[in-house]
Amino acid sequence: MTAGKTGLVVTAHPGDFVWRAGGAIALHAKKGYRMKIVCLSFGERGESQWAWKKGDVSLAEVKAQRREEAQRAAEVLGAEIEFFDAGDYPLHTTPEMLDRLVDIYRELKPSFVLTHSLEDPYNVDHPEATRFAQEARIIAQAAGHKPNPDLTYNAPPVFLFEPHQPEQCNYKPNVILNIDDVWEIKRKAFEILAAQKHLWEYYTRVALNRGMQGGRNSGRAMTYGEAYQRIFPQIVEELA
Repeated sequence: MTAGKTGLVVTAHPGDFVWRAGGAIALHAKKGYRMKIVCLSFGERGESQWAWKKGDVSLAEVKAQRREEAQRAAEVLGAEIEFFDAGDYPLHTTPEMLDRLVDIYRELKPSFVLTHSLEDPYNVDHPEATRFAQEARIIAQAAGHKPNPDLTYNAPPVFLFEPHQPEQCNYKPNVILNIDDVWEIKRKAFEILAAQKHLWEYYTRVALNRGMQGGRNSGRAMTYGEAYQRIFPQIVEELA
């Protein structure tokens, strides 16, 4: 494992980390990063219409099914996963969840954080997850929160993964990640989410489009890409 290299993904629902950040998770895991996913809900309402249409099913049963899918997808991508069970549609976090996420930031010391776009008029759970991830990042920097003079912590850069309809979310990517080396791994994670089979080809097309754009912008051949929007400035020594 790459010494000291870690990545944190804060996602509202299980499908989100697969469709939108699966390539980044798999790529960094392959490079030796310890990748951790914090999944705020099981997607038991919004992502699970298929289960409710069957009828005669309980909320606990749907949660168990989605938990199992998310766990398997995380394992395929090479990540560990922790569930907060904050509910979805609506997603409501608690002070206890915030305290736990702050601890995760400090324990993991992530090299980067991946989460949702700042806006999403189609799904308020998504920007709520981003707000929550940002709040925990800020509190983790506060020396007066659970004071510990031996604590060393640097706030990580935050990258927003691509929403389903970027134009409607005022989303403008400024990073394209080449995921050619792990595309087949991401595709395998797709296939675990059998209830959302209608999205498999959609997100394959998204990856192909971003790959084309990545090649055009870099001058290097690539087929599959993932788009990200960086929130904070990147500090460099030169621009070339």
